[in-house]
Amino acid sequence: MNNTETHPRFLVSTEWLSAHLDDPKVRILDPSTLLPPKPDFSLYDVVPAREDFEKGHIPHAVFVDVEHELSKPDPKLHFMLPDAQTFADAMSRYGVSDDSFVVTYSTTNHWWATRLWWMLRVFGHQQAAVLDGGFQKWQAEGRAIETGPAQAHAAGRFSVREPNLEMVARRDDVLAAIKSADTCTINALRPEQHAGTGGVNYGRRGHITGSVSIPALHHVNDDNTFKSEDELRSMFADAMRKPEVITYCGGGIAATSVALALEMLGYNNVKVYDASLTEWAADPELPMEI
Repeated sequence: MNNTETHPRFLVSTEWLSAHLDDPKVRILDPSTLLPPKPDFSLYDVVPAREDFEKGHIPHAVFVDVEHELSKPDPKLHFMLPDAQTFADAMSRYGVSDDSFVVTYSTTNHWWATRLWWMLRVFGHQQAAVLDGGFQKWQAEGRAIETGPAQAHAAGRFSVREPNLEMVARRDDVLAAIKSADTCTINALRPEQHAGTGGVNYGRRGHITGSVSIPALHHVNDDNTFKSEDELRSMFADAMRKPEVITYCGGGIAATSVALALEMLGYNNVKVYDASLTEWAADPELPMEI
């Protein structure tokens, strides 16, 4: 039995979405983003994948520009959570209402879909799931594809709800976790970034002191579907023995794959460090190790 069958609250299959494309309560959002690294690998450029969307997307899907439409402007940090009004206004523009069932998917890495899923839950919208396998599986199966800009949707009515900050970690929370035996801090970046041997380094190589490596890349199979419940449970067994998990990456995106995986396993005391290494690595006083 796969995860879409055991956890329909969190994942939906391509078969399910294909059968519900014309359901007026279903809204499909594509927040795909590209992050080409800068020449020195100190950070990356942010390129919303709108061009890819217009080359081909799931019918009725709407493109979401995470950086410019769903993030708080900041001179140094990307992808910070917006205020409640900004989020609600954007969801309403996308045609999302309080009774909508939102399916998120990505044409790039799966964690863009999990980021939007997590944001919806932070702002109180529980009726949301990630398309298991994303656009890659949808396309490989030869399912219907539209091209060009998104179809126009009637505006939705999405209520303004203050964010649930119990789901969000800040720098002081992470500092406290280093000294706490009750918190497991998980790095969702690639193994070579955790080790400090390669990839984007955000200004300093390595990982937050005491954190463990459970890369978001390892949460999914070759076909981009999430691994089985048994595989995920084995992967997160040590972390789940702690009362609390804080997860981070470079900018709070891949980290949300950890949040989804743990919620599927019934563990819900997870905080995502929104600023992640973009903030942490830039401050030489904050402890890191290789």
